[in-house]
Amino acid sequence: MRIHSQEHIAFSKTRMQRNNTQIEKSLQKLGTGLKIAKGSDNASGLSISETMRAQIRGISRAQSNMQDGLSVLEASNEGLNNVNGLLQRARELAVANANGTLTDSDRDAGQKELDQILEAINDTSMKLEFNTKKILGDRAPIVLHVGANPGQSMQIDTIDVSTDKLGINGASLTSRTDAEQLITDIDKAISTISGHLTKVGSQMEAIEHHLTNAMVFEANLTKSLSLMADTDVAEEMMQFINLDIRQKGDHLLVSSVNKNLNDMLSLFSR
Repeated sequence: MRIHSQEHIAFSKTRMQRNNTQIEKSLQKLGTGLKIAKGSDNASGLSISETMRAQIRGISRAQSNMQDGLSVLEASNEGLNNVNGLLQRARELAVANANGTLTDSDRDAGQKELDQILEAINDTSMKLEFNTKKILGDRAPIVLHVGANPGQSMQIDTIDVSTDKLGINGASLTSRTDAEQLITDIDKAISTISGHLTKVGSQMEAIEHHLTNAMVFEANLTKSLSLMADTDVAEEMMQFINLDIRQKGDHLLVSSVNKNLNDMLSLFSR
């Protein structure tokens, strides 16, 4: 009989320590919700997951950039529609003043309204802005970054719709001949504005396609990251329960062996 043999106790204690380590890891995964909480959990997996996380955050920011781009184009569209409405009214005045029945007083009244229309067109051109950037009075393009990586960009072309650019600056209705010429000039201006509206619409459609693709890409990448880095709570809970049962069993075994030894030793002390 070997009273001091600790063979079974040593084995159980070693297994208890391993279980404790595994339980701590399991609790950390359950508490943080992360399968890969630190490099020791999965070194290569951590590197991949952090790269994916950077891509997700980048593509999310790019979607905000594209929303800003759509806002610029929507403002441009409204401004162009306003200019188009002013041109339509100016054409109506030109047609009216091309008639030979008007008096000089009538033409003066028409000229005053035309001057106000031209001023309103220039006012729209100079004052329509987005985040202090002129969008209808400048030709400097606006570059949108539409992806998570370098080089993923697209350009919005700004438009100059001043009366000078439209070819109607200083337009006159003082004679029937001037009025007829203005009809021709305004038709060209309306055609120019229509072309700009078409271009704005096509740019909006292009950005919307990019935005849809970015949202799909972000969703797929997020799903992949979740599968790689997030804790499967059901699976981890079963693992935790299994470890807890084994730990309690080893603890019971160690306690039982210690009790038996103490009981046996007590026989010699009597």
